[in-house]
Amino acid sequence: MTQLSQDCFVHGGELMRLQEGLDLINSRLEVTCATEHVAVAETLGRILAYDVMANNSVPPHTNSAVDGYAVYHSDLDPNGETELELQGRVPAGHPFYGQAKRGKAFRVFTGAMIPEGKADAGPDTIIMQEDCRSSADRVWIPPGVPKGANVRPLGEDVLAGAVVLRAGQKITAIDQALITSVGVGEVSVYARLKVALFSTGDEVCEPGSNLRPGQIYDSNRIVLRGFLRALGCVVTDLGILPDKLEECRGVIAQAAKSHDLLISSGGVSVGEEDHIRAAIEEIGRIDFWRLAIKPGRPLALATINVLDGVVPYLGLPGNPAAVIVTFLQFGRELIMRLAGGKGPPPRRYPVTAGFSYRKKPNRREYLRCVLSPEPGGQLVVHQAGKQGAGILSAISSAEGLVELPEEMEYLGAGTVVQFLPFGEFS
Repeated sequence: MTQLSQDCFVHGGELMRLQEGLDLINSRLEVTCATEHVAVAETLGRILAYDVMANNSVPPHTNSAVDGYAVYHSDLDPNGETELELQGRVPAGHPFYGQAKRGKAFRVFTGAMIPEGKADAGPDTIIMQEDCRSSADRVWIPPGVPKGANVRPLGEDVLAGAVVLRAGQKITAIDQALITSVGVGEVSVYARLKVALFSTGDEVCEPGSNLRPGQIYDSNRIVLRGFLRALGCVVTDLGILPDKLEECRGVIAQAAKSHDLLISSGGVSVGEEDHIRAAIEEIGRIDFWRLAIKPGRPLALATINVLDGVVPYLGLPGNPAAVIVTFLQFGRELIMRLAGGKGPPPRRYPVTAGFSYRKKPNRREYLRCVLSPEPGGQLVVHQAGKQGAGILSAISSAEGLVELPEEMEYLGAGTVVQFLPFGEFS
């Protein structure tokens, strides 16, 4: 486990571009999770701690890609039909242990190991059964069959010793199949990042309860919990902390002892009722980042002192759309860095804007949008409703985000823009 420095979040600028913030995270933060060995069947969604190397080749032997007949290509008549006697029958999983003779053919089935001849050189061509005539002990093969047809050579997919997956990759179900295919039964992964999640403020109310005047439901904690679990984190939901300094300080200090990261949304500011800031300053260090993005901008990044080092703390904005966008664009990268993830960033797709929009320069904006196909098949993107930072319904109905770069001041309809589907953030 790597320890973080107490000042890892310090920065010197007032307003920070998103990429600058991401670069700082990647340069200053290290993996904080220990490693453990896990059976491949249990690795879905886990992050590899070390490269995975193939124990054996895939396929592990030269085999047939079809049901048909295996022959030596040199035995075939290039100008007419060739008649060959059958030497044997080779189903998948039942190798032929004799020596393949010249001038003979083998009845083989998909996946069957090709028999060996002298000096390990066996039949080198397979003809599909529907292209041949056959009897109980003979086969007639048409001319024009290319050498090597329908043969899967040893190691065609993967050679023994090759690296099949790199450290830092989040394992998918397909990756699990690949790991299994190369003879690896257990891999080294990072332990799941343990995250303590909470909200603050007497105005925030648990879902389903009766609202009093001035209260709102705590939707941010719900969406953040879902995001964190999708990233493979183990989440401890600490609920809503009241506006009481001593209680906030105690809960945060205790949570830091047993978690790798603390996250909250809203409530970290300079007001006299802001007990979270005061609590953190008593037991750690807090830095405020003003990211040049919309929606979003204010972030509280802190380190909480524990016995053997510090634990990072991320305080996200309070408005629903702002907390979602800020988490996806910044918080996700911070979490993946701490958890050992080194995957590529979410992929952006060029699409055509079906609307016009004016923005301020020197900040990156994210518009909640939906895609619609034009008659010619071209995808056009449209806004999914009102774009205010507190509008949750628009981001719920959206399919992703349109990213408008800092330099842009006006987006005209018909312009090609970059679209980030929400599915890219899992």
